[in-house]
Amino acid sequence: MQYSIEVNQNLEIFDINKVAKQAAGSVLMRVGKSVVLAAVAREDKQVEEDFLPLTVQYIEKAYAVGRIPGGYIKRETKPGDNETLTARIIDRSLRPLFPKGYAYPTQIVVMVLSADDEVDLQVMSLNAASVALYLSGIPMKAPVCGVRIARINNEFVLNPSNSKLKESTLDLYVAGVKDELLMIEMRALPSESEGEVMVETSFAEALAGTSIYEQVMNELSEDEILQALSVAKKAILNGSNAYEEAFSKHRKNEEIELKAELENVELFEFIKQNYTNEVKFAINQMAKSERASELEKIAKELMKLENIIDKYSQEEVFNALSKVKKELIRTQILKERKRADGRALNEVRAIEIETNILPNAHGSCLFTRGQTQALVVATLGGENDAQMTDLLSEKNPISERFMVNYNFPGFSVGEASPIKAPGRRELGHGNLAKRALYPSVDENYPYVVRLVSEILESNGSSSMASVCGGSLALRAAGVPSIKLVAGVAMGLVLEGDEYAILTDIMGLEDHDGDMDFKVAGSKDGVTALQMDIKLGGIDENILKNALYQAREARLHILDLMEEANSQIVVNEEILPKLEFFSVEPSKIVDIIGQAGKTIKEIIEKFGVSIDLDREKGEVKIAGNQSEQIKAAKDYIISITNKGKKKDLTQFKVGEEFHGAEVKKVAPFGAFIALKDGVDGLLHNSKIKTKLSENDRLDVKISEIKNGKISVDLLS
Repeated sequence: MQYSIEVNQNLEIFDINKVAKQAAGSVLMRVGKSVVLAAVAREDKQVEEDFLPLTVQYIEKAYAVGRIPGGYIKRETKPGDNETLTARIIDRSLRPLFPKGYAYPTQIVVMVLSADDEVDLQVMSLNAASVALYLSGIPMKAPVCGVRIARINNEFVLNPSNSKLKESTLDLYVAGVKDELLMIEMRALPSESEGEVMVETSFAEALAGTSIYEQVMNELSEDEILQALSVAKKAILNGSNAYEEAFSKHRKNEEIELKAELENVELFEFIKQNYTNEVKFAINQMAKSERASELEKIAKELMKLENIIDKYSQEEVFNALSKVKKELIRTQILKERKRADGRALNEVRAIEIETNILPNAHGSCLFTRGQTQALVVATLGGENDAQMTDLLSEKNPISERFMVNYNFPGFSVGEASPIKAPGRRELGHGNLAKRALYPSVDENYPYVVRLVSEILESNGSSSMASVCGGSLALRAAGVPSIKLVAGVAMGLVLEGDEYAILTDIMGLEDHDGDMDFKVAGSKDGVTALQMDIKLGGIDENILKNALYQAREARLHILDLMEEANSQIVVNEEILPKLEFFSVEPSKIVDIIGQAGKTIKEIIEKFGVSIDLDREKGEVKIAGNQSEQIKAAKDYIISITNKGKKKDLTQFKVGEEFHGAEVKKVAPFGAFIALKDGVDGLLHNSKIKTKLSENDRLDVKISEIKNGKISVDLLS
């Protein structure tokens, strides 16, 4: 059965009961030339643990754009970063709608079978997964809808095409159900300054600061964010209603048993009445490891009691204890307006900042906020160091010149776990930090930049610590970022009409709270935002208050960062060096040589990296030592000057050159580099000792004749 739904600027075609019919729910969705299959599978037996066993996989097939996978193995293997991040977005959007007590292992698989380069696959895939989940009979009140909002010419645009999104100064992805927002991902997109005539300038001019180009970060104010979310909210309501109207009659009606929210009421009440003080003491232990240790002591003490050991397992005792802990934390915050570590609701933990503590790294920052600590390290590289990424929406691989990697070793939370390849959480946190910092780095900056955040200690919002440390690590590496960027994580505790917004949440408040809301930006506005709701929707007034409370915290952190920035001493001597210059575009082929032989020889001989622009005739040389770069430049100029009649009017007989380099040794003598790519010949009869290339000599011009220069050794 096929349904065509025109909603939110898209014509969406759904085929149901056509494919994957053994799945609990499935749908084939088409928008433009894109086709996506979403399927939901559910096990019949519940897990014993107290968590939602949901797995989401998003898979892009190479055949969707008529490609064969690259590499040695010609098939799709592990998911790429973009696939992992998209799966994470789908998971975060759908997870809040599962009812409490749902404990059946459930898998949502989304496969991209055909891809139109103008269609937003993230929006399409979430909506396909939402409809498949709704059809599966798993109890949820209505289908989730996802939308993307752009800002083009100061107007909010709903669900722009991929090419239109490239013109936008905003990328806002929002998911919700009916009139409730569940998940938000927002980033500001930088652009050229408005109202100026832009002219093309060379790399050399840009490096010298003579370009009139100026990058604008395009941060959004809190009010502008709320306006954009209002547009998204109306679109989500339209989409959610449209899906419900079309598919409600096709939902499976299955009786699904849910776990009781509180299985052992008697045990819960016993712990609450007799161990409240002990649990409160455990709550007030700052570190996660210390808190877990104290709770474990209480559990062991309970298991020694006759009325407990005979009736309950150790796991049941610990689950009841955890629920008591959660209730006490939330009650203390709501009723006493007091947090476990004694802070006020809007208070940021103490911050310490040290820069360039790694003497041989290009730039580093150790950012410590309470018991969260991030060591962020910046490395500058050449064009060959850029990350190449294949996307279905792009015909050619894209080159990422700004990278952020986030690592979370077990010891940061006191766990003895092996260090593995980055998982979804690490990729997600790194991506959030990248989105926050990206507008602050000039897109024309000549170096490729990589930031690595090593989390050394974690008790709440290590991703925002990575943003703060990353912004200062860039400055410590001499990167002239436009503005400093800071981030803070906000939390929420909501019971009925009572709520409390928490600034700079620690791990305990994140785990037992109702919202994780991360906001990053400069003093002038927000560059990135991420929100996840655990309770199924958020009131607009609460969201507004959270945004403004986050602004206060961000400005406080930025003041401390400005102070640390003023004390940075850049490690100039270890930073890579760059040289830009132009040659005749027709001479680029001479620099490359036959099959790249010449340029390879230059790179190996001088230990540099070289990037060439064939159209503009621009040459960029990067290396660790200025002497190597200068020598490579002179050599390249000498190549481009071959065949040219040299201007020798600037030379005079008797002119002396000290420390001149031996460029080449021939059977009849040695060629000595003088200046501007002109060499002089030192004849064999005048050479007293054996010479080698790169030797340095003191010489003077003895003769200028027939366009050639002869030199003698200075005695």
